[in-house]
Amino acid sequence: MVVQKPWLPIDLRLPAGPQASLGILAFEAAAAMSKLLSLHRSLSDQELSRLRSDAMRSPGVAYLNSTDQAFLLRLACAELVVSLDAAAAAVARLGLRCGLDFGGVYACLKSGAHDARLDLLVAKGLRVKAKKMERLVAATAKLCSEMEALDELESTERKINVRGWNRLSGPIPQNPQAAAAAAAAAAAAQQQQAGDPPGAESLRQELKTQRLKVKRLKEESLWNQSYEKAIGLMARAACAVFVRICAIFGPFVAGLPPPLPAATTDSVQTRLSKLLHPRSGKARASSGPITRRDGPSRVHPPMSNSCPIIGLRPSGQKSPTDWRKLLDAPPGTVGGAGLDQQYASVIVSAEELLRMEAEGRQEEAGAERAEMYEMLPAKLRAAVRSKLREWWRDPGPLDEGLAQGWKEAAERIMAWLGPMARDTARWQSERNMDRTRRFDGGPRVYALQTLQWADKEKAEAAIVEVLVALSCICWYEERRRGSVRHG
Repeated sequence: MVVQKPWLPIDLRLPAGPQASLGILAFEAAAAMSKLLSLHRSLSDQELSRLRSDAMRSPGVAYLNSTDQAFLLRLACAELVVSLDAAAAAVARLGLRCGLDFGGVYACLKSGAHDARLDLLVAKGLRVKAKKMERLVAATAKLCSEMEALDELESTERKINVRGWNRLSGPIPQNPQAAAAAAAAAAAAQQQQAGDPPGAESLRQELKTQRLKVKRLKEESLWNQSYEKAIGLMARAACAVFVRICAIFGPFVAGLPPPLPAATTDSVQTRLSKLLHPRSGKARASSGPITRRDGPSRVHPPMSNSCPIIGLRPSGQKSPTDWRKLLDAPPGTVGGAGLDQQYASVIVSAEELLRMEAEGRQEEAGAERAEMYEMLPAKLRAAVRSKLREWWRDPGPLDEGLAQGWKEAAERIMAWLGPMARDTARWQSERNMDRTRRFDGGPRVYALQTLQWADKEKAEAAIVEVLVALSCICWYEERRRGSVRHG
């Protein structure tokens, strides 16, 4: 009679406690750490100068988005705060496993209330060990790719073993010792007769090397880091980033809490706030002062403060600022209509078509042109056809001078429209955070640089002008090549 053993449940819970290692949660921690690194780099002197002098005052942003510098600065600040909130939420979730109440600390920091727990965090956070974080994120990203490669090798090994087992024949003895002896004898005989499958020995060596590589990377990455050390590092970084945001945007953006005591923020104030302070004598002449505006801009969203997400209470307001709602593009914009990705793809294709025509790749240009017109919404396609019909009513001589004029006009528009389309594609990829960008901690692209806030009518008019110009250029090139063949 066979006695059934009682079923024993398997404990699938991850280890917890300050000294427990992150393990598989290292990848989630690395993604949060890379977000904090991206925010840290975006708030550097160089990136802030680029934001003010290049992004906020570029011709495309000024023509399509807004010339109101205070509005653009508030938009950039809202995007930074929302991104930091997402990273801080991930840190808080991980912190609960080791008893660290980072959620409460972060909420206290954003509310502007003084808490003794913040002093140590902020003081250390201003000296964020960015290099150490970079090394940990890079090692964890490498570990992720090497573990995937190890899975593929182990899958190949299993397939080889299954094929080898299928070649064995005959009944399996009931006696375990006899079964083991028979299997060993069959395996030895089979190896003597046919040998290992091709590449089996090299696969075993590769597997051994790959396992050693994964083991070494686990030691170097966040995998073997304790919860206490990893969460403490990210908590200090998050507090430091928020202090920087307040120091930089506080003089110009309503809704941020009052600054922390001067002893903890002097170094941030002196190094970073000068870049955006209107009274700074060292500021670039091209950037100009930023002034507050009470009235709404042409494409400003309604400044609603009804949803208590952040917990920030600016002076004179009873409810916290809903930074996330400020990022919702209004209906009159390209992003509000949900067309920013589609229009960006059309513009990038038009830019590539211009390059093909300049390089004489007419066949490729024809295929690109057909694909580009397939991407057009019905409204834009009808607008292009209507404008082309108007032009054909009185076309005049389609000569080289006219084609060159169309080309120069298209290049002038693409000089400011093309960068906005490329920034739109990059901004969308950063927001989607696919696997290829999960551990990317580089500086960010702001929504104010993209077509998200672009005036829809102006953007569509510019795209139509470019497409009409490209049609005329292509017609001229086709006519010129036809005359050369027949001449």
